[in-house]
Amino acid sequence: MAEKVSQKMDSEKIERVIEKLRNVYIDAKPGLNYKNPFELLISTILSAQCTDARVNKVTVVLFEKARTPQEISLMSESELSDIIKSCGLYRMKSKNILATCNLLVYDYDGNVPKTRIELMKLPGVGRKTANVVLSHAFGKPAIAVDTHVQRVSSRIGLSDSAIPQKTEMQLMEKIEEKDWGDAHLWLINHGRKICTARKPKCDICPINKDCLYFNNQLNAK
Repeated sequence: MAEKVSQKMDSEKIERVIEKLRNVYIDAKPGLNYKNPFELLISTILSAQCTDARVNKVTVVLFEKARTPQEISLMSESELSDIIKSCGLYRMKSKNILATCNLLVYDYDGNVPKTRIELMKLPGVGRKTANVVLSHAFGKPAIAVDTHVQRVSSRIGLSDSAIPQKTEMQLMEKIEEKDWGDAHLWLINHGRKICTARKPKCDICPINKDCLYFNNQLNAK
């Protein structure tokens, strides 16, 4: 569970933090490898409770064998499971991917829908996955809140909620719409490299002076 902060970050600090994250992670890119919206959709479904690095190894094999909704829908559940097994939760993911591919073929002419409502109708697609696809595949403004974004946002003071959708709403209020997709990447990278779940590297953090967690730790000493 994300740490609770004792106060909210004021607008001046928010602006300063966002600008520092922008400068530090200016070249941040999605960790999943994909060539089109469909590949990103499948990769993001596979990424649940799995690392991007592992998913990328699996999708190299999967997309060599079948890289369209039509081709994957023709695979058996056991065949797909064997390929994606190392991603974890493979039985559920296999069922969801096959069901999603069938819906894409029969309801969307093999195309990935471009709205959150339609995306979330697909098996295995929650709000986070839908936002990832909207932002990175279609360039639509959206903030996907994964475990890194949730932890970092709560810890530094951009959010005071432990509920991902509420965190998303708070981030949307505090970050300019044009930066939503990039901010998602900045926060993820910060969470992986500096603001780690265990033993965050506060001493080398570029935003520690404005971070509520860091300042609370100092005040507690």
